[in-house]
Amino acid sequence: MKVQVLASVMNEEPKALLERMRLESDAVIINQCDRLDFEKIAYKGYQVQFFSFPDRGVGRSRNEAILRADGDICLFSDADIVYEPGYAEKIAAEFQNNRQADMILFNITVEEARRTYHITERRRVRWYNCGRYGAVSFAVRRKSLFSSGVTFSLLFGGGARYGSGEDSLFLKEFMDKGYSVYTAPVTIGREISGKSTWFSGYDEKFFRDKGVLYRYLYGKMAWAMALRFLLAHRDKLCAEVPLGQAFRWMRDGEESQGKG
Repeated sequence: MKVQVLASVMNEEPKALLERMRLESDAVIINQCDRLDFEKIAYKGYQVQFFSFPDRGVGRSRNEAILRADGDICLFSDADIVYEPGYAEKIAAEFQNNRQADMILFNITVEEARRTYHITERRRVRWYNCGRYGAVSFAVRRKSLFSSGVTFSLLFGGGARYGSGEDSLFLKEFMDKGYSVYTAPVTIGREISGKSTWFSGYDEKFFRDKGVLYRYLYGKMAWAMALRFLLAHRDKLCAEVPLGQAFRWMRDGEESQGKG
């Protein structure tokens, strides 16, 4: 069972990137830059396909990687992920032990301020808790991914109109089509702290964008899920903006889609 990393990066050089990520598997890397190029690289016994495109947008680049994937298991990634030794074997073992899983979500260690989840048990993911997981935790059977026809939204995520959420939408659509997603309490890597390309603080844009996302994710339940989200994380989200104002901004985002 071959694990293949599908990475979206920006303005990277192959050798430095592969060393930094500590890759131990095949990979398809989409480099967003100012040139059009392709390089096939033999790296520590693995095959890396390194594509450079002058396009922008994390959803677009992830979709480009999906089109070129040929591994049994596809693991989504970014340039700021550093993998643990043996990550590919750990991922393959989880799929071998759970034949029902079309996708399995793994732990990626991040700094406390950015952490949205920590998996402590093996369980099935449901629609109401799919919004907490980032794409870099996703490992999916390629056959299931291709048969589902699910791709990443071009409206959400870095380089898109709305700041984030392409991963949540991808996961929700995948499950809505009948595919099974599970968690595994296994850490496969860590995130290198750095400046976000889309997050500039818990401001009006953040909450409005989140409201738009919740409309797509939860439909008529968006307002209730928005309130649940704010109450659960009020200490972090509402340190500078009152909860009531944050909720109104989220509702404005939701209603802008409902009217459309």
